[in-house]
Amino acid sequence: MSELALAGASPSEQSLREAGSAGAERLERQLFVALIGGVLLLVSWLARFAGVSEQVAAIPALLGAIMLVIPLLRKATREIAAGRPSSNSLASLAVIAAIVVGNYLAAGFLAFFLWLAELVLSRTAWGAQRAIRELIELTPDIARLVDEAGEEREVGLSAVAPGMIVRVRPGENLPVDGRVIRGTSSINQASLTGEAVPIEAQPGTEVYAGTTNLTGQIDVDVTAVAAQTTIGKVERLIREAESAKSERQELIEELASYYVPVVLMVAGLVWFFTSKSTDPAVRDEAAVRAITVLVVTCPGALLIAHPTAMVAAFAAAARLGIMIKQTRTLEAAASVDTVIMDKTGTLTTGRFAVSRLAPAEGVDGAMLLQAAADGEQHSNHPLAKSILETAEKARIRPQAIERYEELHGRGVVAHAEGGDILAGRGRWLVEVNPSIAEEVAAVEKRIEGMSGVHVMQGGRYLGAVGLEDKLRRNAPEVVSRLRELGIRKVCIFTGDRLPVATRVGQAVGVDSIEAECLPEEKHEELKYLISRGHRTLVVGDGINDGPILASAEVGVAMGLSGSDIATNSAGVALMNDDLRHIPFLVEIARRTRVIIAQNIAASLLLAIVGLALAATGRISLWIAPMLYAAGYVVVIANSLRLVRFGEDFAETEEARRRAEAERPVKPVRQAARTA
Repeated sequence: MSELALAGASPSEQSLREAGSAGAERLERQLFVALIGGVLLLVSWLARFAGVSEQVAAIPALLGAIMLVIPLLRKATREIAAGRPSSNSLASLAVIAAIVVGNYLAAGFLAFFLWLAELVLSRTAWGAQRAIRELIELTPDIARLVDEAGEEREVGLSAVAPGMIVRVRPGENLPVDGRVIRGTSSINQASLTGEAVPIEAQPGTEVYAGTTNLTGQIDVDVTAVAAQTTIGKVERLIREAESAKSERQELIEELASYYVPVVLMVAGLVWFFTSKSTDPAVRDEAAVRAITVLVVTCPGALLIAHPTAMVAAFAAAARLGIMIKQTRTLEAAASVDTVIMDKTGTLTTGRFAVSRLAPAEGVDGAMLLQAAADGEQHSNHPLAKSILETAEKARIRPQAIERYEELHGRGVVAHAEGGDILAGRGRWLVEVNPSIAEEVAAVEKRIEGMSGVHVMQGGRYLGAVGLEDKLRRNAPEVVSRLRELGIRKVCIFTGDRLPVATRVGQAVGVDSIEAECLPEEKHEELKYLISRGHRTLVVGDGINDGPILASAEVGVAMGLSGSDIATNSAGVALMNDDLRHIPFLVEIARRTRVIIAQNIAASLLLAIVGLALAATGRISLWIAPMLYAAGYVVVIANSLRLVRFGEDFAETEEARRRAEAERPVKPVRQAARTA
């Protein structure tokens, strides 16, 4: 099953295509050799049936057996050289033993069936590689650059860099990540997000490589190219997930290394107790029984019990826009009992609107909004973007600043001619200037229940901008579903003020709330829960929540905007903002754990039954390869049920989306009153 472990590092697109082509050619060669060997075996069998002498009929069978056993011997040599003899070693030994005792036709058919099973697995692995290659090929090789004069020219993707302008016409895939600066269009992002409904792109909309421009021509300001694009990171996540080995898989492989000597010992005992006769026919029958034991007890099905289930689970999750970084992350998700969620952008939409300007005494609203816009103009925080939108509507233009720095969990510092502007949490401003504590407290009462951005310039407190966002329409349903799955604790960790966090917590029904937390304080709270035996899953926007996303058993970064942190910190990246994928992640992790247990049980049961039948002579050497192949079929078919599980979930969620589209969205404040 080594073919299922793909290369860990992401190669260039050219090398990926070459690897895929080489894989296809290799499979074609193997299939050709298998057919030639099969034809020789068929000729030998027909010759015997036609009454040709035994010596003549055996020649094509011997040639076919040798031709078919050579690939098995190569793999067996690699296993033995690595100190891990496994299924190929046992299969090769069985074929060679059959040749030694003169049973050429049986040896040939044995090698033929065993090799066909290996070809099926190789084809499955190559299919996984081809799926990754098709994902990369969603990104075009060329781009249409637009210069300052508006002239177009086609260049290779390697010549495109951030800051350039790329034009995309209707019907074309986007070659880069970027921001629309001209034009409007509908864009199908299903390849990334799993969402069937296209988005409406207009100036300012973030767009991504590999998605399809449907209706209008757009000009895109490039922000990322090639491996740095979101789809490039998705490809890397898939490769990392397929190449990683969990502790459970390593344990299975370790057991398989002990399994082989045990099988050899059992085969030896079968031969020893059944060969005590002077009759050559009886001794030959004893050798055949021992060879049959080797075949039916090959641990091939056991070795693929874990990887096939994992690959199927990855496929089901990726189809819904859930990118899992490592197999151990999926295994950990099956055991979580505590879910911790950020508030802004996770339980709420993160799309804020300015609801109130609360200037301090002696300050007018325009001055407050001007200073807030000046300070927040270079921030990507949702609150900052909302303030800038409101300032634009009020025809307030941000003034140039000399330097800018952002302090995660606190706010921003903008160095301007009129004095340094500090915009952020009220508690932070009080720490910087304790004399404004009473003013801050008075303003806090005026924006109670809202998210507030407090502003100070040149040491003078100017007041706060109060903003509100909306609760995600499915947030209460998600928390309820998590409880149905046995999650015993659901928490909110947020840097926002306690009244705002409490209102959201009441609306969705969480167990506990930790508000006004700095990133390091969230991390300490998480460490405390882990020390008390909680198995944690953390959901965040992947920006301020990096430390706890990395420290939790399972870290989940929300949305495309969190993909950078998802690669570096979180173990899972949700390519859209649908919270219902959190319960699905837990469900598919638990279903995968059950499927793996069933695969292991089925493979061991078939091996034990086959051993008993082979040792007692109740099955022939001709039937043994079929029983061996049956183990592969059972394990693969059982694992593929996970793909169907994902399809059923997608259909159910699509029906729910259509139903929910007809319901109005409640603001956080209203949702809290009705909770």
